Amino acid sequence: MGMDTQMFVKEVEEHLRGKLIPFWSALKDEEFGGFYGYMGYDLELNKKYEKGCILNSRILWFFSNAYLLLGEENLRECADHAYYFLRDRCLDRDQGGVYWSVTYDGKPDDTTKHTYNQAFAIYALSSYYDATKNQEALSIAFGLQDVIEEKCTDEYGYLEAFDRYFRPVSNEKLSENGVLAEKTMNTLLHVFEAYTELYRVTHHSYTAERLEFMMDLFAQKVYNPEKGRQEVFFDRTWNSLIDLYSYGHDIETSWLMDRGLEVLDNPLYTEQLAPITEAIAEHIYARAYQDHSVLNEAENGADDTKRVWWIQAESIVGFVNAWQKKTGGASLSAEGTTRAGASSDAEKYLDAAKDIWGYICSYFVDPREGSEWFENVNADHSPMELPIVQPWKCPYHNGRMCMEVIRRLGK
Repeated sequence: MGMDTQMFVKEVEEHLRGKLIPFWSALKDEEFGGFYGYMGYDLELNKKYEKGCILNSRILWFFSNAYLLLGEENLRECADHAYYFLRDRCLDRDQGGVYWSVTYDGKPDDTTKHTYNQAFAIYALSSYYDATKNQEALSIAFGLQDVIEEKCTDEYGYLEAFDRYFRPVSNEKLSENGVLAEKTMNTLLHVFEAYTELYRVTHHSYTAERLEFMMDLFAQKVYNPEKGRQEVFFDRTWNSLIDLYSYGHDIETSWLMDRGLEVLDNPLYTEQLAPITEAIAEHIYARAYQDHSVLNEAENGADDTKRVWWIQAESIVGFVNAWQKKTGGASLSAEGTTRAGASSDAEKYLDAAKDIWGYICSYFVDPREGSEWFENVNADHSPMELPIVQPWKCPYHNGRMCMEVIRRLGK
């Protein structure tokens, strides 16, 4: 028997309030706007480093949701600060869309327009609208949806990388493992995530249509039922390019897809996709959950045993979600016990979530003052000497994990 569930929730909330919020609040750039874009492993802040627009969007999402959850005014101020920077510096006023990055003082730097980046801005702006009812933010979000649909698609789905003028360019930014992909599961997932949030706050029918289109793609092109996984990298017509298990994206998809089903509330899609998300979560539990944590990936059957910060965070949410599905959405009584008669098959998921939290506290949370989480941990639990903040290292995965645990399991 593992940790009491209410103790789990309490520890997670204390971590959010005591570690994550203070750390990211302290990175606010009062001179040039936005938030500083780089802190090395040595905890040296580089105030002249480029500001990744994905990082700024994720920070906007984080503070908007923290404000929605906790209602504290300083969180609203941080969200406003991130919003103004996105609106005034990250958006291309002439050509439309969001840049990949801007300089430390807010000038266009990498002017690539990536579908992934447009999606994160929509995700953040939708949450910010929910938190503040700022109509301007919502109209920017709808404008970016138009950009994606008009400039970033072909007849088969969502394309990836473009130059400033939306001419296609090669997709190094979202390709890995020695392939160059014209389409990726990762970008599709985050367009889906963004549109789910936009639909949640507007119930706009066109957004719902596109969510259904993406669900069809996941079920018919991306999900591999023989292997219980999603394929990762594709050519233009959704032929898989590589034998790869992306464990983090699988477990993240398992709950983000369920969130989309819940928000869309279309019984036909729920019937089609809920069994798929259940199978994906079970597969991750059986294959990738080892040593109190979840592995990174497996290429051509060989596991990559390093542990990645965001994968642990998403695994906690994915396993809590799997437990809730198995128990019929069971909530908790004051004693922290399940109201519905949960089977041991369900309890293994909740136990795994708590177990991974213990691993995070032991090995990922940097005990040094003024730090946050390590990015990667070796199989022997030693941290890799990687930056604490960089364009991809943000408060979105671990912050969201905290908020999801509090919302799902709190009294």
